[in-house]
Amino acid sequence: MRGTSQGRRLAKQALGGAVALLLLSGPGYAEPVVTAAPASSLYVRAGRLIDPERGVVEAARLLKVEDGRVVAITPDTGAPLPAGAVVVDWSGYTVLPGLIDMHVHLADADQTNNPAEPLLHSPMEIAYLGARNARATLMAGFTTVHDVGSYRAFADVELRNAIDRGDVIGPRMSAVGAYVTAPGGGGEVTGLAPDVILPADLRVGVVSSPAEVRQKVNFLFQHGADSIKLIATGAVFAIGTTVGQQELSEDEMRAAVEVARARGSWVTAHAHGAEGIKAAIRAGVRGIEHASLIDDEGIALAKARGVFLDMDIYNGDWTDEVGRREHYPEDYLRKNTETTQVQREGFRKAVKAGVRLAFGTDAGIFPHGLNARQFPYMVRWGMTPMQAIQAATVTSAEMLGWSKDVGALSPGHFADMVAVKGDPLTDIGVLERVAHVMKGGVVVK
Repeated sequence: MRGTSQGRRLAKQALGGAVALLLLSGPGYAEPVVTAAPASSLYVRAGRLIDPERGVVEAARLLKVEDGRVVAITPDTGAPLPAGAVVVDWSGYTVLPGLIDMHVHLADADQTNNPAEPLLHSPMEIAYLGARNARATLMAGFTTVHDVGSYRAFADVELRNAIDRGDVIGPRMSAVGAYVTAPGGGGEVTGLAPDVILPADLRVGVVSSPAEVRQKVNFLFQHGADSIKLIATGAVFAIGTTVGQQELSEDEMRAAVEVARARGSWVTAHAHGAEGIKAAIRAGVRGIEHASLIDDEGIALAKARGVFLDMDIYNGDWTDEVGRREHYPEDYLRKNTETTQVQREGFRKAVKAGVRLAFGTDAGIFPHGLNARQFPYMVRWGMTPMQAIQAATVTSAEMLGWSKDVGALSPGHFADMVAVKGDPLTDIGVLERVAHVMKGGVVVK
């Protein structure tokens, strides 16, 4: 957790969105959603409880919640509860901690076939789209996210703040503020005519030297960023960039890491290419996003340095199917093909090597709320169902630095939990059909 202000903000998140009664319905809403202030004495009956900290499943558990946090877990014997206690009866469900997605883009327009899409939406519209995306993500059972960037700088920070205030419904957010990228690199809007001048808020993180990196990273922290996202290599969805090409130097990335460490924070790097991945790890980043073309040396380096890999192994299929149907630029489709299967093979190798693998989907490339579609892919490519659940709970919480607050349901953690019908350990796909969601002791679905 980053400093006392970050601690106070996380504490506020326990009550974020929970101060009013909201009834939401109409087009786009699958069902009414009810939220209310957390009860002072709340009990949750869990038919089965998945404990990712210990990697076990326990039957018939009673969770006691006070002030938005779990204070006790005991066997549910059916004994009478204290008078006046509020009971959430999920005895017919499997209950597990709220899920975490470490790679989302909530405060942005969804991916389309138009490279200029980010220019078609005003900052005001992006705010509304972000609120919509945050709600969809929470309803899907993801109670915490790492939002790794919006084209319009600080849109993610303002969405996070709105959720914390209770203005909109959404998950707990860690935000990066803007992409730190080379000019014309993977974090820029590219493919435009050379005389087109981009708005200043789309170029806040553009850097050309270690000195500029230090200046821009400090600026991002001063304006509310929780952590930093570097664009170390080219990107699939950036016209004219090459996914295997390193775009930020190792010295530039090290400068970002040094500033972040001085502020008690950390850095993650978008990196597809093998050399860019290894340079980012040597520079001291905590995590690698995508890691599509990682080689054996990169896997060994990540393992030796305790670096997290955050590999979005679902969305390549979405991009191929939808992108071809909707005529995405050939540059997008070619790079997607070049990275999809090799990324999955790298994922399998990383699992086997024991690298720390977080759960990250790149939601925004595909519609928000479909995040759990990645779980079956993680199992198909080498994880056990319990390992996949741990990736989306305790491992991702560790990567965030929020292990004391999220990712588990042992006493002291926020009462963030989801309930599903069926057993995810025999059919991981049931996590795509979350029946109930609680955030901070408040049932939001």
